Amino acid sequence: MAALKPVPRMPALCVPHGGGPMPLLGDPTHSSLIQWLSTMAKDLPRPLSILTVSAHWEERQPTVTSNTQPPLLYDFYGFPEESYKIQYDAPGAPQLAQRIAGLLKSAGLSCDFDSKRGWDHGVFVPLKLLYPAADIPIVEMSMLKSLSAEDHLRLREALTPLRDEGVMIVGSGLSYHNMQGFVFRGRGDPITTKTASQEFDAYIQDALLNPKHSPQQRRQLLLDWEQGPSARLCHPREEHLLPLMVAAGAAHCGQAQVTFDEELLGARVSGYIWN
Repeated sequence: MAALKPVPRMPALCVPHGGGPMPLLGDPTHSSLIQWLSTMAKDLPRPLSILTVSAHWEERQPTVTSNTQPPLLYDFYGFPEESYKIQYDAPGAPQLAQRIAGLLKSAGLSCDFDSKRGWDHGVFVPLKLLYPAADIPIVEMSMLKSLSAEDHLRLREALTPLRDEGVMIVGSGLSYHNMQGFVFRGRGDPITTKTASQEFDAYIQDALLNPKHSPQQRRQLLLDWEQGPSARLCHPREEHLLPLMVAAGAAHCGQAQVTFDEELLGARVSGYIWN
């Protein structure tokens, strides 16, 4: 009998998911993001399942979706009618949800299950572009209401073994997220947004990419993100930055590669991979 082919280690990703459903509507301001998400999968090992952490779900303690076929949550407003008819019928993964709970318990952490919640746009927008066939099981995991970088790094470090079990870990957020700063529908100051986002993006890229940093130094730079230039101008509230902490934690703050580095709605936005 032929030996089973070993499962390759899965990458951890940090992906920008754009503005609401705009990437799935072909919005021209998202053309570079659409192109990147639509072609990235060909360069990745195919996962057996996906664990996604989105900026759009927070709970007091870690919570995972445990249903076999989650619905979609159209958690955006003021978009064309077709935005609310988008479908993405990938299956859920209850067994993976149980495995996640077991890993967290082993690390001294609790985990709740949610058998009714659907996937928010931070899940289905990027994954529909990455894996349009909708044939890879998915679990979504909540962020913590504490919005603590330390909590999120520690939590996701406990999930590292999943990467050797065929599970791709995807943090879905944005490296810039100031709703008043985005240059869109007459809002935002282009010069302020561009300057602030470039300054903060340079800080994040140095933290993640600089080969001179040890994993411990990278971890500390992420914990100290508020000391980065224009940090609070780029993230008045940090929920869209924390998915990056999730992916970095799952990679034990190893050196990342930048895979997306473009302007989106007037702001410099980046995406990363840890192999």
